[in-house]
Amino acid sequence: MTSRATRNLATFTLRDGGGVPLVLLHGFPLDHRMWAACAEYLPPGVRAIAVDLPGAGHSDLDGFPPSIEHIADAVYLTMTDAGEGNAVVVGHSMGGYVALALAERHPGFVAGLGLVNTKSTADTEEARAKRLRIAAAVDATQTVDAVLGMPANLVGATSTEHRRNLFPVLDSWIRAQSPAGVAWSQRAMASRPDRTYVLDRLDVPVAVVVGAEDSITPLAEAEHMVRAAGSPLGPTMGDAALTLVPGAGHLSVVEEPQAVAAALGLLHTHVVAHH
Repeated sequence: MTSRATRNLATFTLRDGGGVPLVLLHGFPLDHRMWAACAEYLPPGVRAIAVDLPGAGHSDLDGFPPSIEHIADAVYLTMTDAGEGNAVVVGHSMGGYVALALAERHPGFVAGLGLVNTKSTADTEEARAKRLRIAAAVDATQTVDAVLGMPANLVGATSTEHRRNLFPVLDSWIRAQSPAGVAWSQRAMASRPDRTYVLDRLDVPVAVVVGAEDSITPLAEAEHMVRAAGSPLGPTMGDAALTLVPGAGHLSVVEEPQAVAAALGLLHTHVVAHH
């Protein structure tokens, strides 16, 4: 059942086009801007709408307790109120957790699913405790200082050596987030369940993308999701069901946007062909 979630999340049309859109859900602790470069490389005619999740970017928190389910309902209500009957939902990291919850709670809306540098499993107890510690630190200081060091882990070794220009950009994006939103998001992620079963039940095309240097949600997590989904892109799509992006870490969307866009373009083409 849909919660009475906010219906006015900030949305940004990064690419104009017709038909079924790509709805792009960002990772933590970022906002819609992480998708901008990737959207530029999408095939012509593909419409791309990026969403700022609650408490991130230009979207406010609305007083609800932290939960991934609430975020999923908020995305659904925002998009359907805007007249979108369905979409290819693509989530990066935290956005992937939201995309899986959206597929579970509003399956009729999800025409295809893109899971980028994310996982379907729940946090370990250790990871959950760390999230809650960070949330508490952010609340106590009323700053985002506790997550300013994240870029060093988010990007891969190749970016650390050859794409140093990404670091000031990521730093500025993180500093622009509200402490309340950062703490809320950490608690929402900490409470999420394992949603691997959603992939097993889902009867839409699924594309999984992972950076070869991703240490946060590594290849094994991606392969786990592909096995659960049964590679629904089918044999004619070659290896599009699982795309390994060389030279990229957890932020493959920002590090190698062209490669990620190619995978999402294939997913969109497959959805449109079977829609």
